[in-house]
Amino acid sequence: MSLLVLALAASFALSPFFVTSFQGIDPKLYPVPQVDPPVQPAGWAFAIWGLLYLWLIVMAGFGVLRRAGDADWQATRPPLALSLSLGTFWLAAAERSPVLATAMIWLMLLAAVLALLRAPQLRDRWWLGMPLGLYASWLTAASCAGLGLLGAGWGIGPGEIAWAYVGIALATAIGGAVLVARPQSWGYGAALIWALAAIAAKNAETALPVAGAAGLAALAVLTLLLLRGRR
Repeated sequence: MSLLVLALAASFALSPFFVTSFQGIDPKLYPVPQVDPPVQPAGWAFAIWGLLYLWLIVMAGFGVLRRAGDADWQATRPPLALSLSLGTFWLAAAERSPVLATAMIWLMLLAAVLALLRAPQLRDRWWLGMPLGLYASWLTAASCAGLGLLGAGWGIGPGEIAWAYVGIALATAIGGAVLVARPQSWGYGAALIWALAAIAAKNAETALPVAGAAGLAALAVLTLLLLRGRR
């Protein structure tokens, strides 16, 4: 399993090289084209993927060399392998079908959160807990944004602003639940704050209420992280 996770982490990191230049899901793939939707973070926020790819590979490599038979690490590997295998094909799916891409990223999220919940709280925090937390957290934000895009893109409800609120609220609720269950998951909290802050920054000039909601959500996650983490 340790070798499988390493291979999947590498294939996940290499997957962008096997698709055309991906700049997000094509707005024209939605019945109501989603051009610069408010539920998405600012473009600079996606730079976190470089850190995620690298840290996941380092984590998996350490697991092969030093924790191949470790019971705590073994418990995380089946759900993580599932998440990474889906992630390897996610960009290819996102180029073709927003519905398929959204379904896949929610499955990736559920598997990644399960892996995080199975990881030890303190032992090997930097080798296992932090990269798992960052990965699961960014998937939390991405899954909720994808749901918002799907709802607005299919014309469900009052429009993209309302779906931005839904995405922010859902990401905050999921994030809060994970941080209650894993109070010292600093990686999870940090990446979710990063995503919410990026949504706030993007909407600061065009949709101030959405920016305010995202900013308050980031503050709420930070407060919970500090209070629970100290305990």
